[in-house]
Amino acid sequence: MSQPPLRLLFAGTPEFAVPALDGLLAAGHGLCAVYTQPDRPAGRGRRLTQSPVKLRALELGLTVEQPANLKSLEARQRLASFGADLLVVVAYGLILPPEVLAAPRLGCLNIHASLLPRWRGAAPIQRAILAGDAHTGITIMRMDAGLDTGPMLLAEATPIDPRETGGSLHDRLAGLGARLVVEAIGQWLGGTIQPRAQPAEGVTYAPKIRKEEAIIDWSQPAVAIDRQVRAFNPWPVAETRWRGEQLRIWAAGTGPNPSGGEPGRVLQASADGLLVATGDGALRVETLQLAGRRPTTAAEFLNAHDLAGARLGE
Repeated sequence: MSQPPLRLLFAGTPEFAVPALDGLLAAGHGLCAVYTQPDRPAGRGRRLTQSPVKLRALELGLTVEQPANLKSLEARQRLASFGADLLVVVAYGLILPPEVLAAPRLGCLNIHASLLPRWRGAAPIQRAILAGDAHTGITIMRMDAGLDTGPMLLAEATPIDPRETGGSLHDRLAGLGARLVVEAIGQWLGGTIQPRAQPAEGVTYAPKIRKEEAIIDWSQPAVAIDRQVRAFNPWPVAETRWRGEQLRIWAAGTGPNPSGGEPGRVLQASADGLLVATGDGALRVETLQLAGRRPTTAAEFLNAHDLAGARLGE
């Protein structure tokens, strides 16, 4: 490295943050400790589950800190005691009080999965797909007390493929963020970039995804439902009802627009998919799943179920 390695703290929780943790270590920086959220009950058995970041940190032999929050004097003093140069934050999920933001010598950097100021907030990946954005990206910003309002160090755009899912975009942006944060730190320390204020125009917000948003409204246009299916794959997964049962839609696409058919009506049922009428156009359902079953292709599903003429959403 052209600049001496830093003493870093790292704060992150989900899988999205793991590549950044690995990237910072590979770049030669020292990790004083890794902060992640406390273990939570998960799955049908509600077993206490460690976060992906914690699992990776333990594999690497790093010190792991899991405070319930950072509001207490004890938690803040513990963080300050590490004497870190910089805190790198990636989808940590806990609010950082002003005292924490000011504790590291160089402050705190955040990897955000959008081109700020568009999609500030908790769910920028899904919101970008839902909105039909042609591109998104990663922004490395210096954190302040606002919601993703801090000055930017570096940003890089990437196109959103017409068939992109929330899962595929998540994975691409996680890798991009890992590379970009290392570049941003190096250029910042080298004096070739300086934090710059976010534009005042173009601010949008990306609130946390609610499970009820995954329920398909067949009166919406097919293009909007297609985005919903892609954005919510792999979570919470777009869904409808059939004969009173939950029917999840994992993969779909817009299809030909035959005349007639009320929204939700299955117009065609074949090995190529289920063609379902919407408020504007038709949706071709390609992969679906009944509650308690595994996801199957339309062809496999139709071997066991007759959906010709059925109305979804009831």
